[in-house]
Amino acid sequence: MADETGGAGSGAEGHTDQVADDADDADDTVEATGAPGETGGTDSTGGDGGRTDGCTGDGKAGTGGDGGGTTGGTSGTTGGTSGTTGGTSGTTGGTDGTGDDGKQAARARRIAAWHGSERTLAHGPAERRIADRLAALALTADDPSYGGDGWVDVYGDGVVEELERRVAALLGMEAAAFFPTGTMAQQIALRCWAGRTGVPVVAVHPLAHLEVHERDAYLTVSGLRAVHPTSEPRPPTAEEVRDLDEPFGTLALELPLRDAGFVLPSWEELVAVVEAARERDAVVHFDGARLWECTAHFGRELPEIAALADSVYVSFYKSLDGTSGAALAGPESLVAEARAWRHRYGGQLFQQWPAALAALAGLDRELPRLPSYVTHARVVAEALRKAFTAAGVGWSRVHPEVPHTHQFQVWLPYPAAVLDEAGVRLAEETRTTLFRRWQEPGPPGLAMTEVTVASPALEWTAEDVTAAVDAFLARVRELMRRDG
Repeated sequence: MADETGGAGSGAEGHTDQVADDADDADDTVEATGAPGETGGTDSTGGDGGRTDGCTGDGKAGTGGDGGGTTGGTSGTTGGTSGTTGGTSGTTGGTDGTGDDGKQAARARRIAAWHGSERTLAHGPAERRIADRLAALALTADDPSYGGDGWVDVYGDGVVEELERRVAALLGMEAAAFFPTGTMAQQIALRCWAGRTGVPVVAVHPLAHLEVHERDAYLTVSGLRAVHPTSEPRPPTAEEVRDLDEPFGTLALELPLRDAGFVLPSWEELVAVVEAARERDAVVHFDGARLWECTAHFGRELPEIAALADSVYVSFYKSLDGTSGAALAGPESLVAEARAWRHRYGGQLFQQWPAALAALAGLDRELPRLPSYVTHARVVAEALRKAFTAAGVGWSRVHPEVPHTHQFQVWLPYPAAVLDEAGVRLAEETRTTLFRRWQEPGPPGLAMTEVTVASPALEWTAEDVTAAVDAFLARVRELMRRDG
């Protein structure tokens, strides 16, 4: 989720007019897209920004267009931009990007190029065929440890209960409840805490998922109100929380803060911020959709991190390669109340065993690998920075320079449409996918993409990254010369 005002991590002003959104590259299968024509929900200007497949992480209707793995899309207004970009990119590539047929053709071309690549930093969910996902799920079900020979769940028993127990144990919490979306889990958590504290005010960053990608649900559904400790593109400090000039009942912290560049505070800063909230008699809720990948940065295990908060939301598909779903963990009494509200919100689904199975597999297969992804992301980020400099790119930025997680932003001084087309050509001609969709959340001609370093990237050396960047930039420059 990039901020809307320019360079990596500039202010939050551009988000204020969004109605908003998890679809992570990922933030999040469409938990909530934007309003038609405003946030990409049903954007008629082009591209895939308003499509369900245009959000494969946070429902952020834009960034990944067709989903770039686990990072999700981008903010609502960007969905329209990305849509226009998709159409332009189609024109650039010789495919008519206007009209539904042109957009579908451009999307099919992109996915085919990505799917056909032999080398890629991360596989996105959009390029996976239904049959392939079903086959993988069947293999998981055949594993006795997942109870595949048991009965399907009915209204959340069986394998769903097993997943809830696993999550509670992993986070060191008393209990956890499965939710079909993270947006629902967070809204219910905030509603429950407001009732318990008696204060319907939430302290939250203006770039947080709650503010940018959930259509103001905390306000319109639950009647809550937000105050912002800071508008700087970073997590709030203890002083800013302590100095808020009005009472608040809950401090909601997104870890990492995606729209600012997947950034995290230091461990000491996080502890201080939580202590400041306690001094204000507030409870603390972690938007931990990507909390799984924060252990390397903090140098702490999940239970110690989660113990700082009163409640924690985690996602099963942003970092764990699940199909959908989330969990809310916390005290037994809070989770019991959340289950009641889940029913009222329509989240008590008849059967959810496919999502639960995929989540269990992700906990076993992907969770142990995340620290290695974070370590290698730093190698990739450094190689990208050096390659852009060596190639003489006028201005570029990898943000953060040293990634806090296995995800980060890349900014380049070219139109998003040109970068999209160059990426597709690179995949078609060399069977290498370096970047996926680009967007222009700031000034025209300055584009940003989110990079997710996952299992496929572990075999990439710094030299491999440099070679791919050189080949990518050669196609960018060719397109720029041709287009004048």
